[in-house]
Amino acid sequence: MIRCLLMKRKTAHHRAAFLFAYNTSMLPVALISIIFASTASIASAAPVAAPIVSFYPENPIQGQPIAVMVARADDASVRYIMLGPKVLSPFEYDGATWALYGSDIKEKPATSTVLVSFADGRIVRSHIRLNQRPKIEAPFGIPAKLGGNTPAAATTLVNTLEQENKGLLGLETAPQSLWNKPFSYPLKDSIITDDYGYSRSTVGQNITHKGTDFRANETTPVLAMNDGIVRLVQEGRNYGKTVVIDHGLGVQTFYMHLSRIDVAQGEKIRRGNRIGMAGQTGYAEAAHLHLTVRINEVSVDPIVFLGLFK
Repeated sequence: MIRCLLMKRKTAHHRAAFLFAYNTSMLPVALISIIFASTASIASAAPVAAPIVSFYPENPIQGQPIAVMVARADDASVRYIMLGPKVLSPFEYDGATWALYGSDIKEKPATSTVLVSFADGRIVRSHIRLNQRPKIEAPFGIPAKLGGNTPAAATTLVNTLEQENKGLLGLETAPQSLWNKPFSYPLKDSIITDDYGYSRSTVGQNITHKGTDFRANETTPVLAMNDGIVRLVQEGRNYGKTVVIDHGLGVQTFYMHLSRIDVAQGEKIRRGNRIGMAGQTGYAEAAHLHLTVRINEVSVDPIVFLGLFK
């Protein structure tokens, strides 16, 4: 009776060891090995740490990109990530699983559920709040080469911008990430002259600036922000000489108002390669570089985007 009570109080490891000692002369060697292996497995088993889901920025506003980062303590792979109703494409970067979401500048502020699904069946849920962007408006003129500051020129500007923007949609994007290093600035000396997201009051029309402008003269080399493939080389009425680089998974960078283009459509590009020279072609009153970043065809703040990869 005492032996039975002691056995009930033993751990799984001790019970197996006791049984082995009691019946050692009766068990085959192979079965003894199985008992030891099972005992060691039970003794070493430990709870698996839950994956950690984090966001950058932690408190995003309209028009900012959002990085969802999943740190795992085991080898369970991520099947997919959802932010609200949108299914995002996961990729491996910097020791974690990432996914990128582009919030539209006109997207309604709201709290969304982020769902991470793992190959082993686990699902982890968290929440993120998209906040209101402060409204900023400033006057902006039309250069003489595009008709000057007249109502007719402003109407033409708005209509042709709409057409050009439509032509920049639907560009091919690789189904996988084409980069494995942080994104870098497109100029060696990056001085911002116009921020993303403010409204330009242009002769009775309001035009949202969906990019960042950098100071640069026409001899300033413009550099690819990361590895990718040139998807578009063209010159438009408003955007001037333009290069679009696809970095995969819907991430694309647009370099506009160039004075010269040094790459060809379909060309593979490495981070830091020169793609052309800054300029003032199109809707520009002075030489500069206009940079646009899109995630799945949604324009996001380029400076916040660069901050994702610090």
